[in-house]
Amino acid sequence: MFKRTTAQALRPGRLRAHISCTAQAARARPARSVVIASSAAATAGLLWYSFSNTIHNDAIKTPKPEDISKPAQKASTSSTGVTEDDGSICAVVWGSNQYNVINPNEPAVQRVQYPVNASWLKDVALRDLALHERHAACVDARGDVYQWGDGFFGSSSTSKSEPQLTLRGHDIIQLQLTESRVYALSASGKIYVIAANAEQQQKPSPKPLPASTTSWWGTGWIWGAQGNAIDFAEIAPRQKLGWGEKFVSISAGRNHLLALTSSGRTMVHPMNKNANTYGQLGLRKFDIPTPPGSIDTVSPTRIPVELVPRAVVDPFATASPVSRSAPTSVPPPISTNIDGIDDEHIRFSDALFEVPSLQGIKVSQIAAGGRTSFVISDSGRVLGWGANEFRQIGLGGNMTLDTIILPTEVVLSRNVPGSVRTRCIGISAGGDLTCFVAERTDGESLAYVDILTCGNGQWGGLGNNLYSNAQGNPVRAKNVSGLREYNEASQTMSPILPHAISVSPTGHVLLTLDTQAHGGPGGSGRDLVAWGTNHDYQLGTGRRSSLPVPTTLEHPEGGRFILGQRKTLVRDIAGNVWKKRVEVEQCAVAGYGNSIVYWKIK
Repeated sequence: MFKRTTAQALRPGRLRAHISCTAQAARARPARSVVIASSAAATAGLLWYSFSNTIHNDAIKTPKPEDISKPAQKASTSSTGVTEDDGSICAVVWGSNQYNVINPNEPAVQRVQYPVNASWLKDVALRDLALHERHAACVDARGDVYQWGDGFFGSSSTSKSEPQLTLRGHDIIQLQLTESRVYALSASGKIYVIAANAEQQQKPSPKPLPASTTSWWGTGWIWGAQGNAIDFAEIAPRQKLGWGEKFVSISAGRNHLLALTSSGRTMVHPMNKNANTYGQLGLRKFDIPTPPGSIDTVSPTRIPVELVPRAVVDPFATASPVSRSAPTSVPPPISTNIDGIDDEHIRFSDALFEVPSLQGIKVSQIAAGGRTSFVISDSGRVLGWGANEFRQIGLGGNMTLDTIILPTEVVLSRNVPGSVRTRCIGISAGGDLTCFVAERTDGESLAYVDILTCGNGQWGGLGNNLYSNAQGNPVRAKNVSGLREYNEASQTMSPILPHAISVSPTGHVLLTLDTQAHGGPGGSGRDLVAWGTNHDYQLGTGRRSSLPVPTTLEHPEGGRFILGQRKTLVRDIAGNVWKKRVEVEQCAVAGYGNSIVYWKIK
């Protein structure tokens, strides 16, 4: 309104009339003129203040530096992972903090709009860190497990929010989280399970039992306790391992766990009665330990269990009532002999079982999506099975089955000439989204690497500039596929490989490009690339708009977000010095609507 009035007043034909009318009105109503002038001045001041201090309706109220006296507030303006006061290392976080997962020291902050330094991991380098929706866990430099988050503390009456020590003395190197459990892999190759909730970690009251009736359910928590104050259990393989064979990697979905041995054998662990609803186990029959108090025999027995995939029980479950056939007698999806057994307990199943169809196939890598399973053979071929409603297994556009109950090969060479040799060198999965790292070569030209994605790309997680909710044929992610850089050692162009890929269960991806591998002494670090859903600022762009194309992340203060490496003093989470001049590198993890970059021990 102000602009239109000014423009009309400056027209030559109306300038004199406008001044005359204004003068007459001022003489006739001087009091009203004063009111109008005061209102105009107040309005102008309000407009100036509004445009100079923009406040978004979804922004987090941040106190001004003069209103607080905490010295750590100054460091939070940086997002490099290095504090400004003394140059020590710390984590960088952004996204949703609704359940106090990425920033437990500031429970009042619901969302972190931009990447900021997190002082709660100052001087701390970790072996591993994992995020779930309501709880999180990490392994410090000593190999001890710490847990935190609203899902961990639960309804217990405590004011603590910082990470709490739960499992110690087992030299843990890797963690995998589910909604109710935490799985830990030790350096010696053993797999342990603990509850995700602190209240459920309390040890049961020990009761003296005769030696003939002791079972794994009743006293398994005692063995190997080594002073731990919580209840935990070991998951052991039912098939005997070879001489020197041990577990080297684990990967968890919603209800199942994959485990890989040093000799390339693949085993699965059913967490609960829904572990094979979509055929993600790759087997149906297994056994579980008998709960205490349910037998009176001298020798405890094991209960045989059969979990039939839902698609096998009722193949027409998703068909319309008009087209589906009349219901017939079908076997129950779950064995009736375990109806009364609590599958939420960590001791529902105590074993891992080898996938029958993978016997004799040497596997180099495993990956579990939310309801899917993948393996890469030592020859670079990919096998996948489990849920396929969003075509997340990648079997092609013509594969319309919603459930794949047996490991099936995923062909990654559909869109390239037949002379090009394709080998899968990496795989990452999360939720209903899958990323393959494919190495291409034809024997003549230079090799290159493609990032192929499939599954639910409803929020841009496919990275191909499209929003597709069912992509069965793996497509190339733009901006990160086919990249090359100059190799100073060989003086040729070499492919840029992804150093790490983290796929969130909620639909965003963090990819670290290994741009330092062939850069020589001038290489400064690894570029962090992000794309996918962004409803909780989990991409770190400061906006909520999703990105369907991989985009190089930038610091809020300017410059590319480059993950670095250094030698530094490292403390454990308790604050005690572990070692000095430890080689560490920054590692990015995509969580449930949030992201974190922590320093990892190399």
